[in-house]
Amino acid sequence: MAQPRAERLMNLHILLLGAKRFIGKDAIREAVYGDHPRGPAGDEAFERAFERDKDALRQIGAVIEVGSADAFFDDEIGYRIPTEQTSLPEIRFESDEAAVLGLAAQVWQQATLAKATARALAKLKGQGVEIDPARLEVVAPAISADEPAFEPLWDAVGKRRQVSFPYQRASETEPTTRRVQPWGLARSSGRWYVVGFDVDRGAERVFRLSRIVGTVRATGKSHAYDVPAGTDVRAVARRLSPSFPSVRAELRVRQGTGVGLRRRAESVTALDEPGWDSVVVQGPVHELSDEVLTYGADVVVEGPQALRDEVVSRLRAVAAGGMR
Repeated sequence: MAQPRAERLMNLHILLLGAKRFIGKDAIREAVYGDHPRGPAGDEAFERAFERDKDALRQIGAVIEVGSADAFFDDEIGYRIPTEQTSLPEIRFESDEAAVLGLAAQVWQQATLAKATARALAKLKGQGVEIDPARLEVVAPAISADEPAFEPLWDAVGKRRQVSFPYQRASETEPTTRRVQPWGLARSSGRWYVVGFDVDRGAERVFRLSRIVGTVRATGKSHAYDVPAGTDVRAVARRLSPSFPSVRAELRVRQGTGVGLRRRAESVTALDEPGWDSVVVQGPVHELSDEVLTYGADVVVEGPQALRDEVVSRLRAVAAGGMR
């Protein structure tokens, strides 16, 4: 049975990130794409899958380097993901700030992908690929995905396959079947949403995964539709869902930190206070508070008050829990 694409992408990410040197295409194929048999048809299928998977990893921010996989033959092309392009700057905490770490998970909490990771490491080791476990720390996500609908939808997004599922709206007594061309998944306030084109209603829609009350079924062929050019899945979710109220936040950010905030900021201005910048970003309160808290004492919320209150409330809750 062919492995799910979610598992294959995780395996490829681990291989390219954990490898100490450039890994040749043959080694990648043996370790990650073992379900593609040798021969013209299998070779072509592998090439297509590998190119699609590289593009998918680049879309989520992975920087894939190409170089020589053999010290004696320059024409042996290999691939890797440098950790310096993936890691965030070190975050330091004083003793009274360490409680903030309780807000982040230390391991990937989606059981299916955790098993896939273990299988990938065992397989790569069996292939003789040198893996440095320390290089993999940067891909230990802090987000859980417990909804059963997550993985089939994630797979359908990658394959561009239409799906159908029973959906229970809060205002309705019975679920209705929705047919959707999924564009992507977004998360806010601890919930996952799928954004896409509702085939029956002829318009873009957003659906909360926790309200999908049955099996997600993929229908039709892969690559059956295209996502409209320039689509920002998170922006669509914010616009269509009342659960995504957006605010304009003014933050005081220590220079050399807050990389993610700076990348999408409306503006970044040096403050009179040495070592600090003023960074202006937009987003839902819960989403911004999640991000702000990951930077510890390097980010201070100047406004709005709703965001300050949310951050303070969560810090107090963590501190209270730590003192019990």
